[in-house]
Amino acid sequence: MRVNFFRLSSRAKVTASVFALAFALSGCSGLGGLLSKSPPAAYDLTAASDFPPRSASARGQLVIAEPTTLAAYDSEKIVVRPSPGEAAQLAGAQWQDRLPRLMQARILQSFENASRLRAVGRPVDKIATDFVLTSELRAFEISAADGTAVVEIAAKIVRERTGRIMAARVFRVSVPAASTEGGAAAAALNEAFAKVQREIVLWAARLV
Repeated sequence: MRVNFFRLSSRAKVTASVFALAFALSGCSGLGGLLSKSPPAAYDLTAASDFPPRSASARGQLVIAEPTTLAAYDSEKIVVRPSPGEAAQLAGAQWQDRLPRLMQARILQSFENASRLRAVGRPVDKIATDFVLTSELRAFEISAADGTAVVEIAAKIVRERTGRIMAARVFRVSVPAASTEGGAAAAALNEAFAKVQREIVLWAARLV
């Protein structure tokens, strides 16, 4: 009887092992399905480069602060507004970095492309300067209601030592968007942002 009991227990152990292996493989298969899901496509913004020839020598130095904004824009997500007052995030697409940080980098590059100032930098660069460009991102979105990409930035030139605002202006550009999805939406926003950058650079360079 003891021998028969041992044999039955061995068979039970083998059966349990087979079920355990099958369960493990099934779990791996399910995990593999999750891991194989494609990540969102990441899109970049470009700096403005189509500036008219410079008519005078470069002058002034300017620090570009990271734009402040509401939580809806302070991420990698691309914002779509199905209707006024309603915000959603574009599925399957995002920016390559947090939008305010990406904007700061491209605005700085736009000033460099224009070659109208002696030096531009970020606060962490600690360049000696009298002026800082601060900005508030008010809109950076696709309006599904009218099929447009909208970018609105309120910019200020602040004197570094006193904190006094030397000049302020709101820049807003709207361009048609071929689609409210993926690459077409990102491309339209990039086009609108490039136009805003160009206006900001030409405006600020006259004042610094």
